[in-house]
Amino acid sequence: MSHARKEYKDFMALTPDAYAAVLELSQIAGKAGMDKQLLELIKLRASQINGCAFCVQYHILEGEKLSVPTDKLNLVVVWREAPQFSQRERAALAWTEALTLLSEGVSDEVYAQASAEFSEKELAYLTSAVASINVWNRFGAAFRWTPPARKPVVGAAAS
Repeated sequence: MSHARKEYKDFMALTPDAYAAVLELSQIAGKAGMDKQLLELIKLRASQINGCAFCVQYHILEGEKLSVPTDKLNLVVVWREAPQFSQRERAALAWTEALTLLSEGVSDEVYAQASAEFSEKELAYLTSAVASINVWNRFGAAFRWTPPARKPVVGAAAS
């Protein structure tokens, strides 16, 4: 496997202003009241599409902290075939994929599905979340940031 070209902490140190701007954008939707579990699912899905190992692992760990069901974290990659996802989650995931694979455009069907599940304001915030994770993915994939390690569970037996 290839090694990191730069690490996440290097990005923070080299460009604190860029880091702060992307971090702020990535927090806006949650601060506006969007469901944080849903946001982790869409961030995980975009990161899978973009091939950012750091962000995939990061958002799995964040999803676990927020008690996103393990089945959803495991099956988000095949969300269309998995019954665990609500209509709202499906609309958000379709929206995420359309915006992440933007060269294919956003179909009227995906827009209608998202608009049926989210208010105009929510859809704008959802779009900001998708935009922010795509920015993080560009940095993480370009510099091959090392995925964050899972912290050992206290009292767990070693494997």
